Amino acid sequence: MKKILLIFAFLFIGISTQSQILISLLLGDKLNSEGLEFGLEGGFNWSTISGLETNKMLNTWNLGFYFDIRIKNQLYLYTGTLVKARLGVDKLSLDDLAFLKNDTYNDEGDYSQQINYFLVPVLIKYRFKNRIYVEGGPQFGLMYNAWVEFNSSDDEMEASIKTFNKDMINRIDVGAMVGTGFKIKESNGLTIGVKYYYGFIDVYKDRSGTNNSSIFLKLNIPIGAEKAKKK
Repeated sequence: MKKILLIFAFLFIGISTQSQILISLLLGDKLNSEGLEFGLEGGFNWSTISGLETNKMLNTWNLGFYFDIRIKNQLYLYTGTLVKARLGVDKLSLDDLAFLKNDTYNDEGDYSQQINYFLVPVLIKYRFKNRIYVEGGPQFGLMYNAWVEFNSSDDEMEASIKTFNKDMINRIDVGAMVGTGFKIKESNGLTIGVKYYYGFIDVYKDRSGTNNSSIFLKLNIPIGAEKAKKK
């Protein structure tokens, strides 16, 4: 029952987040106050899946929104949702493709497993007086689409073929995340950071030891914070 409720909660997040981002861009100053910073998180991530023959990282972009909530003094709660987030692994081997029951093609090219998630970190952050911070805590993911992608390119033709396989993949992913970064200005400024994530739940239903891991390079942009401060 708890698992069903968690899935419904993530589905609600997924349906509403895109409209929430638009509303937040218009009303960002309403969501910023003393002790609360709201904004957009965007960046790049390098991900892989353990338990497969390949270990080549998949490189993708991600985008979402965040809340940075002061708990006490220099202690904060960092949360939000990465709405556009993709994990996976690149350059699947023939053995990997056989496990995934994926067709192979005569043309030369590369195969990758790509999985779209809604990712929700819930991190405790400690911000030092020099504006460097460290953070750590759980991250929750809801898979909403997945496919094996074949890409081939030569002088005469480019080909990209997707074979969807989300039925092979567990919908829920839960793991631990740690990170560090630097706030460029004392208040209402950009923040740059790097985070590492490791999943505790098997990615594939029929193979144990297949865990997500990813390095996230991120940029936080407060929305309306300066306007809210002036008010």
